[in-house]
Amino acid sequence: MFEEKIKDLVLSVLVIDSYCLGMHWVYDEEQLLDKNFNWQVLNAPKALWHKGKEAGDFTHYGDQTLWLYEFLKDKNSFDVDLYRDFWYKKMKNYTGYLDSASRNTILNIENKTTPSGSNSTDLSIVGRIAPLLKVSKNKEEFLKNVQIFVQVTHNSKKAKECVDFFARLLLLVLEKNDITKSILKLKNEYDDSFQVMIEKGLNSKDEDSFKAIREFGPACDIDGGFSGVIHLLAKYDNLKEMIINNSKAGGDSSARAMIATTIFMANKNINELPKEWLNINKKI
Repeated sequence: MFEEKIKDLVLSVLVIDSYCLGMHWVYDEEQLLDKNFNWQVLNAPKALWHKGKEAGDFTHYGDQTLWLYEFLKDKNSFDVDLYRDFWYKKMKNYTGYLDSASRNTILNIENKTTPSGSNSTDLSIVGRIAPLLKVSKNKEEFLKNVQIFVQVTHNSKKAKECVDFFARLLLLVLEKNDITKSILKLKNEYDDSFQVMIEKGLNSKDEDSFKAIREFGPACDIDGGFSGVIHLLAKYDNLKEMIINNSKAGGDSSARAMIATTIFMANKNINELPKEWLNINKKI
């Protein structure tokens, strides 16, 4: 399903994650306003959590997205048991950052808990879903695969609802529907808390992104981060401008950017990607 778009979507998400590495998880406004920082290029990370990473590398979000893409390359369906084993083996040898969702999932796997996912409500898992299009024959199977995938590491009600929203939004935009109209079309299918977050994001369209994202909350959780993604999608029609302004707001910039990029690029040409950001350290 949408086979012609899958590689471009995955490449786009990985390139944007690599760009975000530079200021990912930086919250201090003084650092974010550093006049010597070049926002036009790929940068080595400023945050200590990414120690050992270099310019052109991915955050741990990008690394795990690439793992899923590589796992699915020779598959026609999504076998969650095989994927969970694959993910676990990768994680046991991983030298990048282990976030709480990953650490708790590892413990659950070792304790044979099913589903294995932590109770994390981190937003980041949503940005990794594009590779699942490859093993989905139709919309229903894609939505099912997305839910199964999310429960491997993020088995919370909020994470499952959040990923369902963005998976449905992705399908609508892949069918060439307008992004904002699609958001509005889906809005009333979700509970009040998501409707409020959607409204906040849409209503902030004309606000400065730094101000809006900082007020929503720039951290990892869906509360705050969700509205930040909606803000980005409602405000920008240029990918580079969107990603730079998102990153300048700091915090979990990669989680917001990967989701926004997945949706934004669903009906765009791959040439939207800035050429100076294509120098990532791994090829797909």
